[in-house]
Amino acid sequence: MEPAIIYMDHAATTQLSKEALQEMLPYLREEYGNPSSIYDLGANNKHAIERARKQIAQVLRCPPACIFFTSGGTESDNWVLTRTAESREKQGKHIITSKIEHHAVLNTCHYLEKRGWDVTYLDVDEQGFVEPWKLRQALRKDTVLVSVMTANNEIGTIQPIAEIGEILADHPAYFHTDAVQAFGHMDLWPEKWHIDFLSASAHKFHGPKGIGFLYKREGIELPPLLHGGKQEGGSRAGTENVAAIVGMGAAARQAAEAMKERAEKERRMRDYMIARIQSEIPFCRLNGPRRNRLSNNINMSFSFVEGETIVILLDMEGICCSSGSACNSGQSAASHVLTEIGLPEDMAKGAIRFTISESVTREEIDYTVAKLKEAVAQSRSMSEAYAAFVRNGRMRNGFFYRG
Repeated sequence: MEPAIIYMDHAATTQLSKEALQEMLPYLREEYGNPSSIYDLGANNKHAIERARKQIAQVLRCPPACIFFTSGGTESDNWVLTRTAESREKQGKHIITSKIEHHAVLNTCHYLEKRGWDVTYLDVDEQGFVEPWKLRQALRKDTVLVSVMTANNEIGTIQPIAEIGEILADHPAYFHTDAVQAFGHMDLWPEKWHIDFLSASAHKFHGPKGIGFLYKREGIELPPLLHGGKQEGGSRAGTENVAAIVGMGAAARQAAEAMKERAEKERRMRDYMIARIQSEIPFCRLNGPRRNRLSNNINMSFSFVEGETIVILLDMEGICCSSGSACNSGQSAASHVLTEIGLPEDMAKGAIRFTISESVTREEIDYTVAKLKEAVAQSRSMSEAYAAFVRNGRMRNGFFYRG
């Protein structure tokens, strides 16, 4: 019997866990008080917020005072980059990031460049790694901030964050990492790794959408992004989304408790799926590293196909995946991540991202691979470039390319 739906796009978003939903429900109806109110109905909500703050802090092994609630990773990234740049302008106007960051970081850097800041965009190697020696080489006396993501949202590359932190330990520049894809999926220790700021978003680890947090190391001053009331110790104005904060705290606790076992199962299923695709579908390529990769990430490029076409064909079979970052779906341009690791444009446009969860079964993977084979074969059968290749196969730089 064919499954009704197979969801393999967990990097885009995850299903809200039952435990998180159950903890949220009272704060959607009965416990509706404003947390800033002094009567019990409000105070109960304030206590719930602080409980969630402690739950997240325990995962990061940091004091609860280091956790500030935001609307998600994009707000957290913007907050750090813009306010750090503005508040440290007298120390310098140089920022370092990588060329494969999420657009929440890249577009904020572009915004700052238009306002006079100098941004160095580090190259990555063919597997998407930032090479620490290049970062060291790029550091200047006027560098005030370095922002390198913990794990890439498209190809799953886990960056050498601890090593980067060591390099920056004796430099006045602040170190920010976008950990949206990493939090809840891998062990993180910002204090030990000399991380000053860390961004995360609840809907990536089975919490609700529209809520996230920023970790800020103790002793660092960061001016507010939003101005208004005194919520979050005066750092983030606006009435708190209590139910979402409670749900994120529950999801963080749950993710941490099951992290090791979940990651081990995901790695087994991930490697099984990669092996099947590579052995059964010709002219494909794994994007990103085999090791130091998120446990649930599979990103493959297929010659002579358009990734979006394959995604649509798989959707017709009840399989959810993506042809790149969900934030850029619908765009015709090739992924900036894939082009920066050296893929020709046609291979970059022929990429498919599967991101699984611990609940995936071998039967679901077998079904997905079978339908993927059919979709690729169907797409190639209509490709004049593929027909020309069959007649006169050509390669360039190790990649099969369109005729």
